[in-house]
Amino acid sequence: MSEVRYVEASRTYEGTDTPAVDTLSLDIEDGELLVLVGPSGSGKSTALRMLAGLEPLDAGEVHIGDRDVSNVRPRDRDIAMVFQNYALYPQLNVAENIGFALKQHGVPKEERAARVRETARTLDLEPYLDRKPKHLSGGQRQRVAMGRAIVRQPAVYLMDEPLSNLDAKLRVQTRAEVAELQARLGVTTVYVTHDQVEAMTMGDRVAVLRDGVLQQCDVPSTLYHEPVNLFVAGFIGSPAMNLVDVGDGRTMRIGDSALALDGSGGAALGNGSGRVTVGFRPEALRVGDGPLSGEIRTVEDLGSEMFVHVALDHRGERLPLVSKMSPPFEGATGDRVTLQISGTTHLFDSDGLRMGSATATLR
Repeated sequence: MSEVRYVEASRTYEGTDTPAVDTLSLDIEDGELLVLVGPSGSGKSTALRMLAGLEPLDAGEVHIGDRDVSNVRPRDRDIAMVFQNYALYPQLNVAENIGFALKQHGVPKEERAARVRETARTLDLEPYLDRKPKHLSGGQRQRVAMGRAIVRQPAVYLMDEPLSNLDAKLRVQTRAEVAELQARLGVTTVYVTHDQVEAMTMGDRVAVLRDGVLQQCDVPSTLYHEPVNLFVAGFIGSPAMNLVDVGDGRTMRIGDSALALDGSGGAALGNGSGRVTVGFRPEALRVGDGPLSGEIRTVEDLGSEMFVHVALDHRGERLPLVSKMSPPFEGATGDRVTLQISGTTHLFDSDGLRMGSATATLR
């Protein structure tokens, strides 16, 4: 079994008092693809390097299977790592790159060749085994880097933003291939990315980090529909969730309109004495039917869907909101439009913690 466990693991770099990873506790199941996601500086790569043994722990433990590997050398942890820069040997061909680690470990030549061929077949690299890296595309080089990890048959794969050097179209194609391959191999995988779309489409579960602290770890649908706090709500989803300070729970208003909630929303607010932030996804904001008035800032036409960015007068400021719509939409920049909320609305308290959700309407 190859479960991975972080047990209150911390890492603080010299010259700073703020931990890069702060008391991280996280259980990763055998065979699971878990994605660590967060903005730059959130601690996700440091957490991965702690698991790999490339960063020492200042506190806590890291376990692989039933072993505490906190003080075990990287080469003895039974892991294989894929980096974003491929790190291929330019003087070696594809077959030699894939089999390099096996050769270093003294695997017999015939067995090494068989494992390299099997790995190449898995990754559709058989036609390129005699080529040098300079004669490969970016996507092919990334597959060679993955092949070098796969051929070792480790207990855990670690992937540090492996698709970041690929163009947008190739990233979409390759992330689907990586997810399919991982499911087929069934090997525990920890995958780091700053791209929340990549995280949501690939991970069995996604762990969201901020300033070294784990915010939430759950399946993608739960992160999207039940974010635990304002950070997760604003980070997960593209475009991001609309977030509006509506005042205290007794007199909630957006612009010039009162915000009415169903019964469960009232229960979530309790006595309603504290300030409340309301969040709603772009698909819950309707343009062209409602009591609010706003001005279109820009329209993004993606063919199958449209993102209408509007500015709303709210508490003396121009509040930016985004509506996700199906075409056609005839509005243009500078047009005045009406707005209505239709769908699930999330309620957050003054500390940014989610209190619950409700169906909301504007009056």
